[in-house]
Amino acid sequence: MLKKIYQLATVLALMAGSLYAQQPVFRNAQAPVDARVKDLLQTLTLDEKISLLGFNSPAIDRLQIPSYNWWNEALHGIARAGEATVYPQAIGMSATFNQALVQEVANTISTEARAKYNLSVAMNRRLWYMGLDFWTPNINLFRDPRWGRGQETYGEDPFLTASIGTSFITGLQGTDPMHLKTAACAKHFAVHSGPEADRHTFNVQIDEKDLRETYLYAFKHLVDAHVASIMCAYNRVNGEPCCTGKTLLQTILRDEWGFNGQTVTDCGALDDIYTRHKAIPTRLETAAAAVKAKVGMECGTILQKDVKEAVEKKLLTVADVDSALSQNLRTQMKLGMFDENGLAPYNRYGADSVHNAYHVALARKTAEQGMVLLKNNGVLPLQKEKYSSIMVLGSNAAAADALVANYHGINGNLVTFAEGIAAAAGPATAVQYDLGCDYKDTVHFGGIWAAENSDVSIAVIGLTPVLEGEEGDAFLSASGGDKATLSLPASQLAFMKKLRAAHKKPIIAVVTAGSAVDIAAIEPYADAIILAWYPGEQGGAALADLVFGNVSPSGHLPVTFYRSLNDLPDYKDYSLKGRTYRYFNGEVQYPFGFGLSYTTFSYAWAQAPKNVYALKDTIRFTVNVQNTGNYDADDVLQAYIQYPQMERMPLKELKGFKRVTVNKGGQQTVELSIPVSELQKWDLPTRKWKLYKGQYTVAIGKNANEMVLQQKFAVK
Repeated sequence: MLKKIYQLATVLALMAGSLYAQQPVFRNAQAPVDARVKDLLQTLTLDEKISLLGFNSPAIDRLQIPSYNWWNEALHGIARAGEATVYPQAIGMSATFNQALVQEVANTISTEARAKYNLSVAMNRRLWYMGLDFWTPNINLFRDPRWGRGQETYGEDPFLTASIGTSFITGLQGTDPMHLKTAACAKHFAVHSGPEADRHTFNVQIDEKDLRETYLYAFKHLVDAHVASIMCAYNRVNGEPCCTGKTLLQTILRDEWGFNGQTVTDCGALDDIYTRHKAIPTRLETAAAAVKAKVGMECGTILQKDVKEAVEKKLLTVADVDSALSQNLRTQMKLGMFDENGLAPYNRYGADSVHNAYHVALARKTAEQGMVLLKNNGVLPLQKEKYSSIMVLGSNAAAADALVANYHGINGNLVTFAEGIAAAAGPATAVQYDLGCDYKDTVHFGGIWAAENSDVSIAVIGLTPVLEGEEGDAFLSASGGDKATLSLPASQLAFMKKLRAAHKKPIIAVVTAGSAVDIAAIEPYADAIILAWYPGEQGGAALADLVFGNVSPSGHLPVTFYRSLNDLPDYKDYSLKGRTYRYFNGEVQYPFGFGLSYTTFSYAWAQAPKNVYALKDTIRFTVNVQNTGNYDADDVLQAYIQYPQMERMPLKELKGFKRVTVNKGGQQTVELSIPVSELQKWDLPTRKWKLYKGQYTVAIGKNANEMVLQQKFAVK
């Protein structure tokens, strides 16, 4: 009997070995990724290869390769794909100055992505916006407050953008060097930040110093962090289209930085090159130029339609096609798309991984940490026992758009500002809601009488994504998605003035926006002002937590709030002179890094920086942060470098930050380090990075304009 069992086991082993031997290498999850890609390239026909160069890739039935749609979005939660957790808009996440929190947000987004992908594929649904790669984050610099899409970015500072962006892609992609949880994409490469109306024709004129030090800084850091994909932009840079130009895509991205990932076009960008930029004469030549630049994924159809003819006319070789396509296949391999049962352990994620209690709580926490307290005359936090009636009013008090921003998901758990305040106040408090005003009428207002008869009013005003945003999406914008002014709608200003004139009871203004706006215009009419950004599905609950003192405000501005657009250069001028806190030396409403708290902090060196450093060194220092007020709270320690007075040196630059929780009466010691190599600047004559000798300063600031500790040092 044992002999028969042994014989049967041997036969089964041989059969298994035979099946394994017949398995194509590209389906062997144990084989090296490059070997799998090479095998699949050798297996595909030229027509099949070309079909896989577009975002809507068809099935290849003979190889049992299903269709796949590469166009997926997850800017602040999975977008446009049904139920998903809606986190605060990107600018609001950046305002947390909390890398660990942002990474965990992205980790939960990728968890939901895997779950939704598993569920849809199990039903044989290969849907748009239900994939495993995401065209996010947007790490362009928010160089000018007019840009409608600035809300999608992490602000105006290269270092903050690189730091938050790296955390976000790490959360999306996971930490396994051989596999991807999901695939992230850094966009839009490069030098892309408006005007929206001109984005399909605009030619950015920029010198290499601003290019290297500012516009490419975050992209380089995300490439070093192994971002899976780079999206090339619509515009030209110094005459070269971003999606075919040699300087950006070949010389810098691949030759210099060593990027070997996927390059994808912005949607319709190849069409722009020959129809609008007229930089390349024909569609066929554009297709050839893109493939030679190793653009392997087009959000469009030119490559799928024209590459075959380009090969036939010897504008391209099959090897060119293979080189461009290989990065798409490598990404799919690392995502487990050719593995028999998908990539473990992510193949087991299901419905309980989508919009669960932990994700909802995380959305609330992120909104709490991102909201910025701009003014407080002492009215906040509200003591519930002192206020028996509350009036919540204003155009955005019950508006879903003001929560979800653009590129958003949806679910049945959106908490508006009015709902959040009512729930937190409790059933023994009389809370009323009224629209108050709209975006245009400067005469007729609601809720004024009710506010007069309430103990406190919370007026929620500001912008929404239909007033600022991407071309086409912000359909009520008078400037093609951009802002022509920093002003809030005139109707809201008239409403706030009317509300203030009606009574002397406390008024708390809550402003929603994805950009800098003119707060000074409403400042006289409010006792406290909170910038809520577009705070996601839990925005109302988060606001209530701040208003009632469950959490002390701790958000900080990732952009400068200027007094007037007249203080800025022309919108189309991409030079950094006179822009952002790094180069703007005038008076501002609120500086970069600004944010009030319910408590106060004091700072002292625990270990100050040394007196002299060289290029190979790292500047290390520790700061004691003491909570000298009456509330437990978070503080964001901000470390700036001030440079020697030389031409085109920044006034100052953020080079370190850390969020820390300090209980009232307590103290925390914060350690920060800055590699001296981070202080190098681009030398135009030699076209190289250079560390300039001279006297520098490490400055610890409450914000970019208010330094509390300073230590000079020399670079030799």
